[in-house]
Amino acid sequence: MADTGSSEQEQRKTRKKKILNILSVILLVLATSGSTWSAYQATRWNSAQSINFSESAVLHAEAARRTNIESQLVGIDVGLFVQYAAASYRGDKPLADFLFQRFRPELKAAIEAWLKTNPLKNPNAPSSPFVMKEYSIRGSEQTLALVEKSDKLFEKAKDAKVLAKDYIFLAMLFELVLFFSSLGAKFESDAVESIMLSFSAVLYAVGLVLLFSFPLY
Repeated sequence: MADTGSSEQEQRKTRKKKILNILSVILLVLATSGSTWSAYQATRWNSAQSINFSESAVLHAEAARRTNIESQLVGIDVGLFVQYAAASYRGDKPLADFLFQRFRPELKAAIEAWLKTNPLKNPNAPSSPFVMKEYSIRGSEQTLALVEKSDKLFEKAKDAKVLAKDYIFLAMLFELVLFFSSLGAKFESDAVESIMLSFSAVLYAVGLVLLFSFPLY
């Protein structure tokens, strides 16, 4: 009877050990898959970060170039208008007409609209043609669009950087699952191995929840 009881106990212990080994292998496979996938996503988001930062920088440089050209055009417009106003004040109509014909179309339209407000006698008239709605710089809207697109890409790059770090953290979490799962299998004590596997399972569950909460690239 004693031999029979001992034999059954050994069988139960063997079955328990086998179950623990199977659970350990399952956790190892799942954690390896999670770690590999997280590392892959971290690499993709890092690439997205670099691409978006680069594209943002290119657009920002182009917007700065356009802004510089537009500033020069405004300077030219102001200079021509000052000369035009001085010639008109002196009564030098040939010079005033000469200058007027060389204004940009947008400046011409703005001056014509401004003169209709009778600025010399009307105290409520706009201060200059440059504040008129008719005055504009060709391409300024495209420049603003470039700046806006550059800012959006910069924000996307920052978001991608955060996600890359999140996925790196997740990969490390799955690596911990691998560590504790493999470490538990080295102990002879079933109780210690069970504790290690339970802890690994909890870590894996946390990692899985985080994995499904992160966006995919």
